[in-house]
Amino acid sequence: MTREEFKVLFDRYFDSVRSYLFYRGADREQASDLAQDVFLRIWEKQLDVDPKTALRLLYKMAGDMFVSRYRRETLETNYRVSLKNDSLDFSPEDQLQYNELLANYKKALAALSEKQRTVFLMARLEGLKYHEIAERLNLSVKAVEKRMSITLAYLKKALQE
Repeated sequence: MTREEFKVLFDRYFDSVRSYLFYRGADREQASDLAQDVFLRIWEKQLDVDPKTALRLLYKMAGDMFVSRYRRETLETNYRVSLKNDSLDFSPEDQLQYNELLANYKKALAALSEKQRTVFLMARLEGLKYHEIAERLNLSVKAVEKRMSITLAYLKKALQE
């Protein structure tokens, strides 16, 4: 798909996709973000979109992304609630150990090189796979694997001290 074809597709259908997501239940900001994600995925994957079925494809992708985000947010919310409930069961000693571990983790993370920290946080916080990180950072998958391996070994050592 050429840049011009993509621009025409974006200009023609972005508002429709955003409205579709809004009516599915997303707030305005989330609908805009998800609609942008749909078009970003089409651009990144260089999908060849047939103009006759483009709107159907875009609605399908948008609906799938909306459901996926809803499930992820529900899972995160349930996890946070379970953490709050679990933290009530901590003894003061357990809470102290946890706080020390967290402080050590933050210190170890700060001691990493920028390249290692970036790869680690993309994998752990954003949930990206190694090949996705490699694409975003313009690296080989092997380079990402190596950085992650070194980072994990360092963190393991730093947190055991």
